[in-house]
Amino acid sequence: MPIKSMTGFGRSEIQAGNRVWTTELRCVNNRFLELKIKLPKGYCVLEDRIRKLVATYLQRGRVDLMINVSGDFSDLMQVNVNIELARTYKNALVQLGRELSIKGDADLMFLASLPDVLAREQKNEDLESVWMLLSRSVEEAIVHCETMRRQEGSTLLVDLEGRLDIFSKVLEQVADAVPELLVQRKSLLQERLEKLLGNVQIDPMRLAQEVVILADKTDVTEEIVRLRSHIQQFRSSLVEDGAVGRRLDFLVQEFLREVNTLASKISDAPLAHLAVELKAELEKMREQIQNIE
Repeated sequence: MPIKSMTGFGRSEIQAGNRVWTTELRCVNNRFLELKIKLPKGYCVLEDRIRKLVATYLQRGRVDLMINVSGDFSDLMQVNVNIELARTYKNALVQLGRELSIKGDADLMFLASLPDVLAREQKNEDLESVWMLLSRSVEEAIVHCETMRRQEGSTLLVDLEGRLDIFSKVLEQVADAVPELLVQRKSLLQERLEKLLGNVQIDPMRLAQEVVILADKTDVTEEIVRLRSHIQQFRSSLVEDGAVGRRLDFLVQEFLREVNTLASKISDAPLAHLAVELKAELEKMREQIQNIE
């Protein structure tokens, strides 16, 4: 399974009866999974289920999930009649007419218009039936988002593999140049000693000791071996299943640490230029890795 980007968008629309459920999902890069959910009024009780559902698909990223429902809700409405209150109103009106000698009857429409005689209420909706629709809508939006994330991940994979190839080639140039650098420094050391000592004979053992010390200071074998190992681990991580972004980010940090040590040891203008190239590629890789799940 190829690596995935943390950037993506997914949308789903499901119609059930007279209502339409719409889900939109937007993802951007983030160190951890940060999920913000916006639900229609009355459905907040389902938020925890939605969080668990999203977490089964997404492991990192800042995710904005918006769910909306529209359509006809008349099947959920009911009208209740307060008979006792209506009877009280009627009796009061009859008494009022008798006391004031006003003729007339309290008709049905008038009584119905009086406060609280008729009350409109919404029935309790079957949330399990709602969840069946809502979960399907969320999953479809996630699938669309995942498709986009994988497509961008494939592009990132090609770019990272290319940059890793460049990094490997430059590293091998450094490895090939180090032995010659050691020979040059040995020759330079001998020249400097001859100038300083003039006609004084140089002790071969002392010169050999200095060369050993110089070689030890210039030896970058350990750094090169580690960098080669990191390259193999990086390549393996690029084709592994699951979220590998954090591991790749850690490896790039290790790359940089070894390259900095290598650069400080060789301290040579041409090789320093190669070290700069190594760092430049690593910085480009790190920027790309920030968007990998």
